[in-house]
Amino acid sequence: MKIKLKRVFQCQNCGYASPKWIGKCPDCGAWNSFIEEVVEEEKKHTLNTMDKPQPLSLTSVELSVTDRISTGIGELDRVLGGGIVKGSLILIGGDPGIGKSTLLLQASSSIAKFGKVLYVSAEESLAQLKLRAERLKINLPDIFLLSETSVERIIECARQDDFAAIIIDSIQTVYTEDAVSAPGSVSQIRESATKFMHLAKTTAVPVFLIGHVTKEGAIAGPRVLEHLVDTVLYFEGDRGYAYRILRSVKNRFGPANEIGVFEMTGMGLDEVTNPSLLFLSEHANSSGSVVTATIEGTRAILTEIQALVTPSNFGMPRRNFIGVDYQRVNLLVAVLEKRGRLNLQGADIFMNVVGGLKITEPAQDLAVVSAIVSSFRDTPLPEGVVVFGEIGLSGEVRAISQTEIRLREASRIGMKVAIIPKSNMERLKDTFRLRIKGVRSINELIEIISS
Repeated sequence: MKIKLKRVFQCQNCGYASPKWIGKCPDCGAWNSFIEEVVEEEKKHTLNTMDKPQPLSLTSVELSVTDRISTGIGELDRVLGGGIVKGSLILIGGDPGIGKSTLLLQASSSIAKFGKVLYVSAEESLAQLKLRAERLKINLPDIFLLSETSVERIIECARQDDFAAIIIDSIQTVYTEDAVSAPGSVSQIRESATKFMHLAKTTAVPVFLIGHVTKEGAIAGPRVLEHLVDTVLYFEGDRGYAYRILRSVKNRFGPANEIGVFEMTGMGLDEVTNPSLLFLSEHANSSGSVVTATIEGTRAILTEIQALVTPSNFGMPRRNFIGVDYQRVNLLVAVLEKRGRLNLQGADIFMNVVGGLKITEPAQDLAVVSAIVSSFRDTPLPEGVVVFGEIGLSGEVRAISQTEIRLREASRIGMKVAIIPKSNMERLKDTFRLRIKGVRSINELIEIISS
């Protein structure tokens, strides 16, 4: 039977198909993302009436205890929700050289205690993998290396033995014979990931997929790739910093948005078990510097927000924010000008979150405003003060969630004073050995900073 092929233009970001090239994808809005691909025409499948699926009652479904495999790295186990679930498909993305391959090779040495590990590299030779393993001082007979790009050959090799885990490095460089397009294209990534998913579910062997990222920071390939897998992990952090943050964006077997903190050394990635002390290790009590407590997954982390407010020498003031949402900070600056009567229109404002951490929750509004006011007035906050709370457009300070978790972490680190929303203060059951000040508006906050 002759296979019918057709040429279409597919968006490499979302998979949208068009019969002709267009500049902007109408589905995801990406520019210049269409590439011509050769695909097979869809075949019409007839349903065999003898094999009808039989639904089960909710009460008749039995649950089994989910076994997890420890990676031997506490921060990685935390992000995965307590360990690796058997038969799961895990996608890890990050910038080139940030430590994806290093982390999984280190995890392989601990997983090898439970059985054999198959590390498949489509980008490096076996000699290159051996050199990396020697640098990490890993030399175990139960870690098997394979340099292969064909998905069918990889799966055939994986089914010949009982493996405790399989690592694919990377999903963009392997190809399957069922798709006629080039490796890294939408159809190749989708078909290859589907085959690895079937391998994981039928053999109960966890499969790790390493994915490249685009210049925007998203995993290269269609969004359907993230929908296929069970867990999506992202490496964050600039390669100029020694610290790496592994964040779970999606996790079917644990909490999402959980983070693990690592330090890149010459011997690989070392886990940081106390991130709060790390981010505050060089905290200086100066104007524009404020300590805040943010919730990452299931734990609170204390970090430092720095602001610098200076008169502008240009007609248009400069605004540069790193680690915080640009639009959110601009909104808070407008609230300070309108409700707090601060003249910030002609001032350059720069802001940075120490350590490369990215904060997106609204609970950091109060700390952002405190840093701006402190720098504008050139008045540092007292030593040992932690600030958090949400601010509305009318300048009111709104209640936030998980206040006690934040205060407990602040007390453990040794903070002395906490400035929080007044409404949260009234609901507290414990003070956690902290002197707590409640504020209802940004004007009350400005009075505290100025006093």
